[in-house]
Parts: sequence; structure tokens; C-alpha cells
Amino acid sequence: PTQGDCAVVLAFHIDTGRYGGVSLDGLNVALAVHSPGPMADGNLAVAAYIDERADEQQTAALGAIFTGAEGGPMAAFAPLITRQLGVKKTPIRYSVAGNNRSVEIPGIMQMGVEPLPTLHPSGEIWLAAGHPVAPDKMALAVGRGGSTFADYGLHWDNSGKNGHYAPVSWSN
Repeated sequence: PTQGDCAVVLAFHIDTGRYGGVSLDGLNVALAVHSPGPMADGNLAVAAYIDERADEQQTAALGAIFTGAEGGPMAAFAPLITRQLGVKKTPIRYSVAGNNRSVEIPGIMQMGVEPLPTLHPSGEIWLAAGHPVAPDKMALAVGRGGSTFADYGLHWDNSGKNGHYAPVSWSN
């Protein structure tokens, strides 16, 4: 990482999804991840935020999926995590406006990304990166102004820094 450490928010909006017989349609999840060096070296600290609208079954399902306990893409991160900072049920506002994406948890985070400038008619640059979270493709983006996080003693501002967004389809 250019700054020595890496601090990111992974935000997910579930358009449609199921965990067994439990519907996850329309719910949001966010993970705040801090790494003191390259993420692949481990020693990650992770805080999880689950949509306050999730009932007990949905909360358990989202916990199983996003901790990697059920396998799937998030299981790749599990061995790298040394500090689980906590799990909070909270309002999570996720929005899409054109090619811009944003997520807000009042009093904790406000993150937004917009695509990198391009001459392509779609206004987006897509990368086939093979990333565990979005293995098919990711859009190259940059953090919009005011992209901040503060909780569990961690604070960062990702305004103007590297960002991505992607549609994902997970199954296990």
C-alpha cells in the first residue's frame, strides 16, 4: 500500500439472495477492514455492520456468509483476520445514482465511489481481476469527497483514493 497501511470498506447491497430458506432480498452489509501492511500479509482488523432491518434468521445468515463460516468468497479472508472488532446492527443506506455508488452508516461511515474518467461510452472501465469478492469483473473507481470512516478507534478518509464496484453473484 502506498500509505503503508490499507483501510477499506466493503459494502454489499443484496438485490436478491437466499441462505437456505431465508430471504436476504434488499438487505445491506458493510465490512470495515484495516491492514497494517499489504492485505495478503494478514493481521487484518475487521468490523461488521448488518442492516438493522434484518430479522434474527437473516442476521444469522448474513453473519455466516460474511465471516466466511459457510465458505464462499469471504472464506478467503478469514485466515487473514486477527482482530474481530465487533458486529453492529445499524441503519445502512446504500444508493446507486448512474455509475456512482454510496453507502452511509450514520455517525460511522460515509463512503462513495465514482468511475475513473474514460472515453468509453459506458463511462466505466471494467477490469477482470480475479478478486475473491468479485471474481468476474470490477469497475475502476475513485473515492468521492467525504469518504470517511470512524469507529472502534480507527479513522480514515478515502476521498480521492482507489475504489471499485462490481455486481457479484455468490453461491456455495
